[in-house]
Order: sequence, then structure tokens, then C-alpha cells
Amino acid sequence: MSIRSFIAVEIENPQVLGRLISVKEALMSTGADIKPVEDENIHLTIRFLGNISTITLERIKALMSEIPKSVKKFEIRIRGLGAFPNINRPRVVWAGVTEGVEELSRIRRLIDDGIAKERLYDVHRDQHEFSPHITLARVRSGRNVDKLIKVLSEYIDYDFGVSPVTKLKLKQSTLTPRGPIYRDLFVVELG
Repeated sequence: MSIRSFIAVEIENPQVLGRLISVKEALMSTGADIKPVEDENIHLTIRFLGNISTITLERIKALMSEIPKSVKKFEIRIRGLGAFPNINRPRVVWAGVTEGVEELSRIRRLIDDGIAKERLYDVHRDQHEFSPHITLARVRSGRNVDKLIKVLSEYIDYDFGVSPVTKLKLKQSTLTPRGPIYRDLFVVELG
């Protein structure tokens, strides 16, 4: 049996989460053809693992358990909106991270090194360099994309605030027609 999963940190500051949700609603009000991330699913992905075996899942938990030895609690500052591949051709709309990037990158490196060392071949190979961000919506078509770009531009340097990172979570992602359902499988408290 395989489990679709990923490692993430959540937005622990409720005010920051509230601002992310408000801006997401501003994006939706443009009438653009977007699929917003559900409020309860807003997070920052450290590493997408894909469909992995239960054996690999146990090894990932063991890797995660080692991280608090190297990374203590820290804060992230969430600032600005952007889009992949770029703001003029948005496919994925995200909020950026301007502080705490070093710590997030260290966690990611520890996980990647552990995956390589353990030879966990069923873990999804990541095609992109790690760039910490919080996905807010996916753009499905070009409808009203000009209005969407205008809102993106208005929030390009918006400061959502600072949120603590005290936990690292291994999450299961179950895909449904209405969107993914996430469930915590394992939680590690940072030192």
C-alpha cells in the first residue's frame, strides 16, 4: 500500500493565517478561473514525498525525529505575493518567505540527505530547487487573468507578518474531486 505524503510546516500565528486567507479571498474576487487552497490546507511544503510505501514512511519518521538535534524553533516572515512561472503568466499563486529561509533550507537539506543515504527510491524526485513559499491558488485558465495580475501587483510587497515554526509535520494527502484532504501522520517538535 502506498501513501501520498509530504513534509510541511503550518502557519502557527492565527493573525498571519487570517491575512493569507483575506488575500486569497481578494484573488478569488477577481473572477479569475482559480482553484484556491482550502483555508485549513494552507501550509509551507518542505518536501513532497509522493506515493511512498509504509516502510519508507517509517524511515521518513526516523529522519524527521533527528531534525530537532540540528534545528531549533525559529520564526518565518511571510511577505509578498508572487506566481510561478512568473507574475505575468501566473499558474501557481504564492506568498513568499523572507525570513527563516536558512532554517527551512537546512531542514530540507537534512531530509534530502537522509533520503539519499537511506536510498529511499520510492520518494518523488524533486525537479525544482527548494524555494520556500505558501501556495494560495492554482490558475486554471486565462479568464480574467489581467484582473488577477493587478491584485498580485498590489500585494507584491505586502507583509503578512511573522509566524513561529515549532513543529514539523508529515502529512498524508488524499486526493478527492473537491480537493485534497490532509491528515497529520507524524509530528516532530523542534527544540
